[in-house]
Amino acid sequence: MAVDELKKSVMMKHLVDTLDNGESIGHYGRLAFAMVARHFIEEDELIAMLGKDPECDENEARSLVHQVNARNYNPPHRDRILEWMDRQEFPICPDTGDPRQCNVYRDLKFPREIYDRIEQFYSEPVSA
Repeated sequence: MAVDELKKSVMMKHLVDTLDNGESIGHYGRLAFAMVARHFIEEDELIAMLGKDPECDENEARSLVHQVNARNYNPPHRDRILEWMDRQEFPICPDTGDPRQCNVYRDLKFPREIYDRIEQFYSEPVSA
């Protein structure tokens, strides 16, 4: 099951469990969740999972998933997740003291094109 694959990441397990409990993961938690989970579960399942958040109805979930897909966002790096956590109450990363946590690239295997896009981004020269 794809959700089981997601749960290999401590952060994603934390988010899935919180959503399954009907609790809010906050705006940035939903964004991070969508940016990662879209590579592991079908769109309808992703929308349904986000819809478990009491602060996110189905229309908001559908809009968020559409935005993430349309802009083809890469999963966020740990530093970005920590930055987002500073902007909301809900702790996206359950243990910020452990530098291995909230690095979804360490815990999960994404499609090869994700790694290719990241590599291309960092290898492009900066325009003056």
